[in-house]
Amino acid sequence: MQAILDTEVLVLNRRYQPVHVATVRRALLLLCEGGALALDATLAAHDFDRWVALSVGDDLTGERIVTPRLALRVPRVIVLRDYDCLPQRRLRLSRANIYARDGHRCQYCQRTFHRSLLNLDHVVPRAQGGGNSWDNLVCSCIRCNHRKGGRTPEQAGMRLLRRPFAPRWSPVFRPPTRRYAEWQAFLSDADTACWEESPTSLLGATG
Repeated sequence: MQAILDTEVLVLNRRYQPVHVATVRRALLLLCEGGALALDATLAAHDFDRWVALSVGDDLTGERIVTPRLALRVPRVIVLRDYDCLPQRRLRLSRANIYARDGHRCQYCQRTFHRSLLNLDHVVPRAQGGGNSWDNLVCSCIRCNHRKGGRTPEQAGMRLLRRPFAPRWSPVFRPPTRRYAEWQAFLSDADTACWEESPTSLLGATG
């Protein structure tokens, strides 16, 4: 039960806009205290008592938390009763955000890698005046990064998958480690492609 309590729940404001990702533990506390409603698969909203009643008649195959008193269905989306704002939006230029923008795909060989096998590449190398900016940094695998070295793609005879760009959208919450089917009605691909996070140094970028 401990593991499932630490899994994620999408939190919406009362306008049904995603604002946060919380743990199941936190979501159940908000639900129990009356600060939030839980959404079922039909997007119907339930307070805590109705959610308990819904769980009683639920099948035994779904996710649930079993206590000595009851078996409670795990909510995957909750709606805050009184909060109608969106957090301040700001998209930080960081290694993780560039990886996310590019889908963890090397912009030269077009293969997707785990982030431990990726680098940042300056399209115009720093030695040639290139700087740290959205339109000069791309995700690159280590092999392609080394092959390109301190040259431009044209000088190295390499081709970019696409020109780098500054995203026109901003996220409002840290991306989840996984996405649940219940979230699809509220999230677009842009919502989880990039996010604001603690500063990540770009000093490790090469090229």
